[in-house]
Amino acid sequence: MTASWKIGMFQCAGLMGAWKLPDNTSTEFLDLNHWLTMARRCEEAGVDFLFFADDYGYPVVGDAIPANAIRGGVQFPKGDPTAILPALAAVTEKLGLVTTLSTMVEKPPMVARKMATLDHITNGRIGWNIVTGAGQNASARLFGIPLTDHDVRYEIAADHVDLSLKLWEGCWDDDGLVVDREAGVYADPDKVREIEHHGPHFSAKGVLTVPPGPQRTPVLFQAGASAPGRDLAAKYAEAVFLAAEVPALAAQIADIRRRAEQYGRDPGSIKCLMAGTFIVAETEEEARAIRERQTATKSLEDAAAAYAFFTGLDLSAMDADKPMDPIVASTQTGRTNVERFLGPNAPTVREILEEFQRNNVMGAPFIGNAQQVVDQAEEAIAATGADGFLVQPDHTGTFDSFLDLVMPELRVRGLVETDLPTMTLRERLLDTGTPHLAPEHPGASFRRDARTPA
Repeated sequence: MTASWKIGMFQCAGLMGAWKLPDNTSTEFLDLNHWLTMARRCEEAGVDFLFFADDYGYPVVGDAIPANAIRGGVQFPKGDPTAILPALAAVTEKLGLVTTLSTMVEKPPMVARKMATLDHITNGRIGWNIVTGAGQNASARLFGIPLTDHDVRYEIAADHVDLSLKLWEGCWDDDGLVVDREAGVYADPDKVREIEHHGPHFSAKGVLTVPPGPQRTPVLFQAGASAPGRDLAAKYAEAVFLAAEVPALAAQIADIRRRAEQYGRDPGSIKCLMAGTFIVAETEEEARAIRERQTATKSLEDAAAAYAFFTGLDLSAMDADKPMDPIVASTQTGRTNVERFLGPNAPTVREILEEFQRNNVMGAPFIGNAQQVVDQAEEAIAATGADGFLVQPDHTGTFDSFLDLVMPELRVRGLVETDLPTMTLRERLLDTGTPHLAPEHPGASFRRDARTPA
């Protein structure tokens, strides 16, 4: 673990959690001022980055959207974070900005161009969360494509990342952009080239028309905890988002780092961030009252719709007093959230719904006053070897309670560095002193200076 924790903040450009509470502001997700205020607050508090999850999915059961998902705002509706990020970049200078682009529906040249442009616009503060996409059954229907086998989706993702890396790292030399008006030379033709890629799922011959930004390649994040997801993270990711209870988190982190070493990477170079739900107030009694209010906003029907979004499975059609049947529970969507509820001590379907009602896909929250939740967080870090937290929104849909109460306590204990100079997200998050990929990262091999000259 590094000397200081890394702190990211989790959002999606849509309704969040306890939106039914009168003091929740996530219903303002299409109001730009909502996001501008949030970004400014995050930067002022000294957190490392603001992350937007994204997908094209929504709950689907059978061949229809459950009415309760629409009525109850369960993983529905949501906007497009990439349309918001440039505005946030304009009102911040240090805050990292990270978003998800799915490897199933966004083709590599599209991802490469968007991220390269955002790298410039943010002055090197952009990150890409590499996922195959949540809500796969709905997404496949929306795009009119077959639902792809889970493990094949990760093979596609690996091929996608390889091609994207070739475009970012291989098309332009560092000094390829000249901009010599007197000589009439904008770019040196000897230092700009087309790349070729012939992979199992993608083929390309062409050039990335966006010159390299401060980082060249965005900081690479990953958020899948299945075995193929952990393998993808070990090979490519520079930071990983993980959501589970402490024992499972410890095992996942150890496995990712073991796999990274097998790929020839420094296992400590991957920052593992656990999803952290901090229910914090001035007193423990107030925090527990907030917890009860949050839980009361979600019904078991809401929980079933959320579970269907992540897994494609309809728990409401199963026997509530028995565990899930492993055969019935076989799915190509969201395997992580199925496997966690199987095994010799498997909970009943009712208990799964009650868990989703309380915590959704996250682990148990930290509850109490600032000192209490930081004590709990320190114990979790020590038990898992994680490098920090991806903080979930509070009951207001913002991070105000965390920023006002928890961040000062973290500073007092020397657990975070908040007075850092302006730098790229890679430099800030990885403590490498360089804005570029590490030499042992697979993407570095696509640089011209890493290849034998033609």
